[in-house]
Amino acid sequence: MSRGALPGWVDYGLVPLLNVVAAFLISGVVVLFIGENPLEAARVLAYGAFGFGEGFGFTLFYATNFVFTGLAVAVAFHAGLFNIGAEGQAALGGLGCAFACLALDRYVPWWVTFPVAIVAAAAFGALWALIPAWLQAARGSHIVITTIMFNFIASALMSWLLVDVIKQQGSMQPETRTFEAGGQLPQFRELIPDLGQAPLNIAAVVAVAALVGVWVLIWRTRLGYAMRAFGLNPTAAGYAGVSAVGITVVAMLISGALAGLMSLNEVMGAQGRLLLDFTAGAGFVGIAVALMGRAHPVGILFAAILFGALYQGGAELAFEMPAITRDMIVVIQGLVILFAGALEHMFRPALIALFAPRAPQPRAA
Repeated sequence: MSRGALPGWVDYGLVPLLNVVAAFLISGVVVLFIGENPLEAARVLAYGAFGFGEGFGFTLFYATNFVFTGLAVAVAFHAGLFNIGAEGQAALGGLGCAFACLALDRYVPWWVTFPVAIVAAAAFGALWALIPAWLQAARGSHIVITTIMFNFIASALMSWLLVDVIKQQGSMQPETRTFEAGGQLPQFRELIPDLGQAPLNIAAVVAVAALVGVWVLIWRTRLGYAMRAFGLNPTAAGYAGVSAVGITVVAMLISGALAGLMSLNEVMGAQGRLLLDFTAGAGFVGIAVALMGRAHPVGILFAAILFGALYQGGAELAFEMPAITRDMIVVIQGLVILFAGALEHMFRPALIALFAPRAPQPRAA
């Protein structure tokens, strides 16, 4: 280990933990400033997220969304790409999932529709990432700019389709018809009554499989090695025979496919139909999840659960303590994102001084 490098447990565990603690301490000051008890607010938030079956089910449901979008951003990170377009890619993934369900739900059971929906959601998400990837690799367009633009294009496209093309006949709502049983995933609450009305469903199993699959891809395959090499040093990777165009396109296709899979949890799992703006910002939360999780599947899992807890516990907090509004919950989430992203290296110099090994000093003659 070179001078300045941190042990893995510090880099991947202690640094994110300190960032989260700092974010919650600042949030506590904000809560105290508005006249509420920060310790009581923390207790309510934790209870709402983990203290009873239904709350825990909602936490895991939200975390499932963030696992998919966090992995999407992380895969692009490893190839040196900053994919801001997971929101749009997830929306187009929902379109593919809905097409599969609308075509099959009246003829086959859900377990036949599900694999088709997985392929369709991944394919639509990947195709939506293909154009920004090609523009970056072949034309020099910056991936951040193009993926942001494609988020807005995806939003406009979904609005047009859900208002003028695939909207349910006779309805004023921008949504498709509700899928029949063959297009809806079983809910875990059917097996675990303590989950109450939490919409946790089999898409969570796909999320766990995606975590394992990304770990194998990045650290156990030649493609993953090429992606990491290109992300660390594109020039050296080029000399080693790695195609810049090829690795950029492949990495973004995988990233877009993972983002598209997020739609399974919402479209086929929770809602049973395609709604406008069903992503609800999960693609952008995935950026914070990937940053906090250090682009590693294990870290992404814990970061996704944290943000799921903030979503669910924040709703409980706003209900139990009316002075803390939903806007305050957004502030807390924003502070976590701030410390996980922009201030991610704030504690690093002190930790390097404390934990990094020192080079041996030369002995006097």
